[in-house]
Amino acid sequence: MRMLTAAQSDDLRQALLLAERRSGLRFSVFLGKPVGGRRHFAERLHAALGLDADTGVLVLVDVEGRALEIVTGESARNRLPDSACRLTAMSMATAFSVGDLAGGLLYGIAALGEQATARR
Repeated sequence: MRMLTAAQSDDLRQALLLAERRSGLRFSVFLGKPVGGRRHFAERLHAALGLDADTGVLVLVDVEGRALEIVTGESARNRLPDSACRLTAMSMATAFSVGDLAGGLLYGIAALGEQATARR
């Protein structure tokens, strides 16, 4: 699976901004190979959000390793429970499995933003 084009990256930035504006949460995406254990690396990236970590939602996609992690801060978790993240991750993984990295990311960010907004 290839990485994002410039236009797809712009679309992803717009999706992140829209999800943040609607939900009040801080969304971020990491595409790349994690250093060390995937979950531990994702949690470290999430913690690096600093003051935004409490309301942060980090989506890590290891394209090469064909893996996905979603990490939420404590306040974000109240509006995005593990079950909602798990369902969204399954839909994203389906798109990724057919080579649609951009589509899976756009769907996932929009879905997480909508779910968090509905529970606001």
